[in-house]
Amino acid sequence: MRAVVQRVSSASVTVDNEVVSRIAHGLMVLVGIGIDDTEADVATLSKKILTLRVFSDPNSPQNMWKANVKDIDGDILCVSQFTLLANTSKGNKPDFHNAMATEPSRQLYSKFLEVLRNSYKAEKIQDGVFGAMMSVSLTNEGPVTFTLDTRKFEYIDMPSSNKKLGRKAAASSTSETEGIKTPP
Repeated sequence: MRAVVQRVSSASVTVDNEVVSRIAHGLMVLVGIGIDDTEADVATLSKKILTLRVFSDPNSPQNMWKANVKDIDGDILCVSQFTLLANTSKGNKPDFHNAMATEPSRQLYSKFLEVLRNSYKAEKIQDGVFGAMMSVSLTNEGPVTFTLDTRKFEYIDMPSSNKKLGRKAAASSTSETEGIKTPP
């Protein structure tokens, strides 16, 4: 699963000129679900989102990166976005073959929302309309934006056949353009 997480002072989703969800201070999370994603990815990503320290300490605002969304009693607005799984390495047309098909993706996304609601406060978790054409508005604080990927950063053990380039191989590889060894 892939997510773009943004610290926001407000965010909303509009479908057919009607605001369907709105949050105040908290996180805006765009979520992409890949063809190999499972409930293990759901558990990993939801935990990471809830514990990621992207806010100031509520008791000492000058202390950045001390609090997570739960610490500040913040809101979370999630929007399913299959385009996060696009492959743009060949040609100019995005390839979405790495995105999970609609129905299984809808089920896994629903599970993701359920885990967030059960792990935090259900009323603090909002979402858009799965599969709809949405207008997403937000005010990014900072700006503070992070990308999370349960597979890229290997939060979840994957079968070795699914790993194209392991950490050891990446650490010993040499950049063709710069001739610099990649740090471990």
